Amino acid sequence: NTMPLPPEVFVEIATFVRGGFEDRDSIVQAFLEDLYEPGELDETVVTRAIDEAIRKHEEQKQHWPAVTDCDRLDAVFDALNRQGIIALHNAGYTPSDSHVDVAQAHAEHPAPSSVMGYCFYHGQDLERVLRGDGLLLSFGPMPPRTEAAEGPRVGARVAAELQRAGFAVEWDGTF
Repeated sequence: NTMPLPPEVFVEIATFVRGGFEDRDSIVQAFLEDLYEPGELDETVVTRAIDEAIRKHEEQKQHWPAVTDCDRLDAVFDALNRQGIIALHNAGYTPSDSHVDVAQAHAEHPAPSSVMGYCFYHGQDLERVLRGDGLLLSFGPMPPRTEAAEGPRVGARVAAELQRAGFAVEWDGTF
C-alpha cells in the first residue's frame, strides 16, 4: 500500500532537478534520508516522482537556447575568479553556509593574497530563481573589515561582468 506524496514534495523535487546541482541518486537520498525522516515518504513513490521530473526536465532541455543564462553566469563567475573574486555557484543553502564555503575556497586558493573579494548565491537564492524571481548575488571584500571601502569596488566588478554578459543588473552601488 503506497502513500501519495504531499503536493509540496513534487515542487521540492522539481526544484532539485531544475537546479541542476544534484544527480538522481543524491536527490533520492535527500528526500528519503535528509529532508524527511527515514520512512516518512514512500521510497517507490518518491523514486518514481524524481524519475518523472528528470524525464520532463530532459524533454524541456530540447527547447533551450544554445547558450543559456546558466552558461552566461558560468562565464561571468569564471571571469570573476580570474580577477581575484571567489565566485561560487549554489554555495550552501543559507548565507551562513555560503560564508563557510567562501572561507574554505579562500583557504584552498593557490594564491590567497591575490583574492580581493567574493561573490555567491546559495540554495535559497536558487529556489527564488526557479520560482521566477531574479537571482540575488551576495558579494564583499576579503577581509570583511574592509567592507565599507572595498565592498563597492567588488560589487562594481561583479555588476560590470554581469552587464558584459547581457544580464540586467539592479544594484544601488553600495556594499
